[in-house]
Amino acid sequence: MSSENGQGSGGDRGADGAPPEQLALIRESVRQAKVPRAKPRTWRGAALAEDLPVARVLVDKGVLHLDRYFDYAVPEELDAEAQPGVRVRVRFGAGRHRVRDGRREGGGLIDGFLVARLAESDYSGPLAALAQVVSPEVVLSEQLLSLARAVADRYVGSLADVLQLAVPPRNARAEKSASPAAPPVAGVPDAGSWGRYERGGAFLEALATGGAPRAVWNALPGPQWSEELARAVGATLASGRGALVVVPDGRAVARVDAALTSVLGEGRHAVLTADAGPEKRYREWLAVRRGAVRAVVGTRAAMFAPVRDLGLVAIWDDGDDSHSEPHAPQPHAREVLLLRAAQDKCAFLLGSWSCTVEAAQLVESGWARPLVAGRDQVRGAAPLVRTVGDGDFARDEAARAARLPTLAWQAVREGLKHGPVLVQVPRRGYVPRLACARCREPARCRHCVGPLEARDAGAPWCAWCGREEPGWHCPECGGFRLRAQVVGARRTAEELGRAFPAVPVRTSGREHVLDTVPGTPALVVSTPGAEPVADGGYAAALLLDGWAMLGRPDLRAGEDALRRWMAAAALVRGQGVRGEGAPGGTVVVVAEPTLRPVQALVRWDPVGHAVRELAERAELGFPPVSRMASVAGTAEAVAGFLAGAELPGDAEVLGPVPLPVTAAGRPRRTGAPPPGEQWERALVRVPPGSGAALAAALKAAQAARMARAGRGGEEGVWVRIDPPDIG
Repeated sequence: MSSENGQGSGGDRGADGAPPEQLALIRESVRQAKVPRAKPRTWRGAALAEDLPVARVLVDKGVLHLDRYFDYAVPEELDAEAQPGVRVRVRFGAGRHRVRDGRREGGGLIDGFLVARLAESDYSGPLAALAQVVSPEVVLSEQLLSLARAVADRYVGSLADVLQLAVPPRNARAEKSASPAAPPVAGVPDAGSWGRYERGGAFLEALATGGAPRAVWNALPGPQWSEELARAVGATLASGRGALVVVPDGRAVARVDAALTSVLGEGRHAVLTADAGPEKRYREWLAVRRGAVRAVVGTRAAMFAPVRDLGLVAIWDDGDDSHSEPHAPQPHAREVLLLRAAQDKCAFLLGSWSCTVEAAQLVESGWARPLVAGRDQVRGAAPLVRTVGDGDFARDEAARAARLPTLAWQAVREGLKHGPVLVQVPRRGYVPRLACARCREPARCRHCVGPLEARDAGAPWCAWCGREEPGWHCPECGGFRLRAQVVGARRTAEELGRAFPAVPVRTSGREHVLDTVPGTPALVVSTPGAEPVADGGYAAALLLDGWAMLGRPDLRAGEDALRRWMAAAALVRGQGVRGEGAPGGTVVVVAEPTLRPVQALVRWDPVGHAVRELAERAELGFPPVSRMASVAGTAEAVAGFLAGAELPGDAEVLGPVPLPVTAAGRPRRTGAPPPGEQWERALVRVPPGSGAALAAALKAAQAARMARAGRGGEEGVWVRIDPPDIG
């Protein structure tokens, strides 16, 4: 302190040199002080809550052998905030010997949820105290906790992992903002285009009167599906209940969002997607949790949305891969919504242009009713479908060399007179796969045996290690010429651009997905699932390289190919537009016409295809008729796991068989072996009625194995219920 600052008011200071204002503040704070607060780290010496002094907590440890609740003492100062459903922080991992003043101390801080308050604990030892109530906001209801437990048990997972999917991360700013007041109940919307279906009006009436109908909806081609979903939601809201709609991707969310705004008005629904920022997503989620919004649309991130008084759960296009959660325990949105429908006794609606085998089973078992249109309506809404098979290629050598037969060229030329033409190509890129031009042997890299691909120019290169192969020759026949085994979307766009030089060519795929295209003449080349919607519909569509989708070594190859074809064909103008200024649309599919999926597309009969597939799977004992689980890992780990698991008596083990080795540098798929490691996979199958017993046995075996692995014992294995690909 300088001499100048030290002079002046020295006579007004107290004995300790402090000014009188500071002394007065110190004395006042001392008088107002209570008993010294205990340290929040341990709450050592703090009094406990008089009423219900025990908190039962689910700690955020996503391991099966710790998948249970833990009891903690509730300090008196946290009594008011420590309510069931709030987020808390607790000390976890302290040993029994670290006890002071009757409290267990030590361990690391970890997040958790308080699930219940109890008068006493069934644990006889000393309890650690709650470290902190993160927020007094109740985010975990009894209904959500019960649903999460059911999902964890079904999919051999931990409750903590499921709650990470169900409850979004906290955002303090969003939590502090108040949610808007709940809007008043609106009236029942008009049936609209639901009148095209035989029981469409009755379905909406049941929703509006508080009923709980369950239906599998085979939607007619065209863009009306989003509006029809919105009207079903509106009918449910009119009964004073809430509704939840889950769709595959953000583009579908945008369409349903616009339809809900048009039918219900502004502010009556929430949008929940993983793509939204953390603050916006949490704010929307809190509005639903607080009851300010009773209608929700979103991707699979919304399947756990805490909708109040749930009256309807709906899912669109349940066969899409996006509905399967990649994070543990990897639940499927359809199965989660089925559990919610049973738990909340609410209505259920499964809609799609196509029909999965699981949907057909729901109808065949009597659990759901079919919601379909008559054949006259189908013929008017669906486009004309024509096929090109091997016989047509044999009679058209020039078209075979160009990969597009004469029929396809004619359909393109005729369609471009009236609007845009969609071209669906199974693969993205330029030439994703190459083969020998003489013997058709797939071309592979000499260094890592990866598949060779062609760039726009230059030598072929390996898709795995990236090395170029300028001097490739076939090891089977010695040939030096390469041909396209599968031609990608960019190469197809280039070929069509040369054939139709005056027509603009647009591409939609993984790198750049178009939402919409204008109704003017253009060629739109797209990969499956990335097809943009055209204003007024497409005039024609080409479905190329059908064998690439049908030839996949997978049980669902035919079902998935038909679903992707119908999704593209549903964007084409139906035959019912004849006489309205433009002819009906035409779809040309390049695939063998005698195959069952191709015939189902020609007749526009996805339900018949699914029913026949279900009958065949019942004979073979494959899902969904049976419940199946996959166990993957090293050969020793899989053998040890199966030997230690107490499987049901009617369980059948198929395999194990080796899995493909993941090449170095390639992204590792969920459940695939680490790069360079050799894994095996066994399938465990049980008949209907034994699925819960199988899941319980696998969960117990996995928990025991993980506990031993944590102590440096056995290797872990990867267990998955209902694997999407079983070969």
